[in-house]
Amino acid sequence: MKDFVILADAGCDLSAAFQEKYDIKVILGHLVLPGKGDVPAFMKWEDITSEQFYADLKKNPNDYATSPANVAEYENAFEQYVKDGKAILCVTISGSMSGSFGFATTARKNILQRYPEAQIRIIDSMRFGPGFGLMLVHASELRAQGKAFDEVAVYLEENKNRFHQAGWLDDLSFVAKKGRITHPKAFFGTLAGIKPIGEFDSGGMTTVLGKAKGAKAAYAVLMKYIEATIENPQDQIIFIAQTNRLAQAQAYKKMIEERFRPKAVYINDVFPFCGINVGPGLMAAYYLGKPISDDLSTERALIETFIAETK
Repeated sequence: MKDFVILADAGCDLSAAFQEKYDIKVILGHLVLPGKGDVPAFMKWEDITSEQFYADLKKNPNDYATSPANVAEYENAFEQYVKDGKAILCVTISGSMSGSFGFATTARKNILQRYPEAQIRIIDSMRFGPGFGLMLVHASELRAQGKAFDEVAVYLEENKNRFHQAGWLDDLSFVAKKGRITHPKAFFGTLAGIKPIGEFDSGGMTTVLGKAKGAKAAYAVLMKYIEATIENPQDQIIFIAQTNRLAQAQAYKKMIEERFRPKAVYINDVFPFCGINVGPGLMAAYYLGKPISDDLSTERALIETFIAETK
């Protein structure tokens, strides 16, 4: 079946423009915002700018919280497409960070009781934010090429560990408090000028592989790391995420374009559903590359080598 819906949760951080461009449907989760209580997640800045949001989040992190779409909301979303005879490829944010995968899986079971012929596949992306969003772009492109429902689902399952993150997060104390990073103690807190460099791990979270001293050294390490891990960059779309680090993201974009000549490089906002748990200070690129080793030993060795070369 080639006529199928790609459905994702708000953890994909795809703007409305990208959702339309790649025909990706998004089911929104929930936010707890100061003075507003529980509200639907949003994926465009209207009542507040990204800069204002992250500035206030840094000051008052305990006033913000997130929760995924619940089982009933997933069922409602599935049912509207099943009634139209559509197959559904539903991809969720990493199960290590959210209950979204479990809720979607339960909703699928409930729908199949009412619609036994329904075709619904649930995939845990093991990614979040623009890394997750980039997976959806690849799925959409495969669909546009005429790949069948099962072919696209198998591709995502077999290649999810090839979607890389190459960047830094200035303040690890924020994500450590939110439980969104592994082994934070060795790099805990905010150290002036230190750029902790992280990569996706096999558990669907981010692990810090090393720390560069200063932005200049960090950029040099990251460019070498991308070169060592990317595949066919000239054929790729690359995403760059930033949370109040637009100037750094713009500089990174220019470096990547000049060195790798990809099809396109887009700077992405990180919307509140992910941003509340990431905080300000993220600046990272996302791309398709070599499979990431299960224990990150290969990637750690690369980062350590490249950091040593900058000293």
